[in-house]
Amino acid sequence: MASAFFNILLVLLTLFLVLYLKRMLALGVCAVDAGRSSDAAVCEELSCENDKLRKINNDLERIVEETVALFDITKNICRTLDEEQVFQTFCKEINKYVSVRDCRFLKPGDELAEEQDYVRLPLKIDTNQLGYLAVSGLDPNEINKFHILAQQFLLGIKRAMLYKKVQELAISDSLTQVFSRRYFLERLKEELERSKKYKHAFSFFMLDIDNFKTYNDRYGHLVGDAVLREIARAIKENIRQVDLVGRYGGEEFSLILPETDREQSLIAAERIRQAVENKLIKVYDEDLRVAVSIGISAFPKDGKSIQTIIEKADQALYRAKQTGKNKVCCCGQ
Repeated sequence: MASAFFNILLVLLTLFLVLYLKRMLALGVCAVDAGRSSDAAVCEELSCENDKLRKINNDLERIVEETVALFDITKNICRTLDEEQVFQTFCKEINKYVSVRDCRFLKPGDELAEEQDYVRLPLKIDTNQLGYLAVSGLDPNEINKFHILAQQFLLGIKRAMLYKKVQELAISDSLTQVFSRRYFLERLKEELERSKKYKHAFSFFMLDIDNFKTYNDRYGHLVGDAVLREIARAIKENIRQVDLVGRYGGEEFSLILPETDREQSLIAAERIRQAVENKLIKVYDEDLRVAVSIGISAFPKDGKSIQTIIEKADQALYRAKQTGKNKVCCCGQ
């Protein structure tokens, strides 16, 4: 009896264990299936995020490449130091990146008849206004690109303007704005070679302000500097565009008159002398009258070398000074 009860209990216990294990197994299978479904969802979500990040990264790379390309046009723009060429190169380059109908570079004071159709972009270096870029037909979505391109143009035009300024300082006398002595002598050498080649005559002047030391001693160097500027202006106003004037030193000026013989040069020199004599110079509350003496030599009659031509004109100037000043003398007279 006890043995039968024990056997029944054992069977029931075994059945319970079997059912329990089946239940656990079923739950485990469900958990695995749920885990698999969850992993699939996570994977799909991660895949979507990855695609988004990849797209963002590609967009950023494209934007960076385009921006770098925009900045790279600087090397093309800066290949020349001529302002007009800088702008022409800029116009050619911008068409690679933005679409515009027309683009113009305006200096301060320039106006456009079609101004209402153009957008103006000011160009400044520090506080200095260089001008404007006027553009028409620009897509509003490309304004930022055009601003980047305009900055590259600004770098190029600034470089060209700086070079031009350096060149002007190198060839011009800072006080009188005529050619410096060094540059003037270079041009004299060129004119001598040209005249020899084409068998042309040219005249050379040495001009000196009479009694200039008196003005400096009586009124001071500021007045003396003003007198030099006014004499230089009077000379430039009474010569041709092809004629060249330089400051030889101190109160002395020198001139080259291409394709001009002695008779013609006498007329030109007398015109300059009279213009200076009749000029009332107003400086620092002073009204001054100034006179000049001029010595002339001519190529090839008076010499065939630069040294000889200068010496002959200097001798003629000395004679003008010694014989009363405020006069014109030619070599050999």
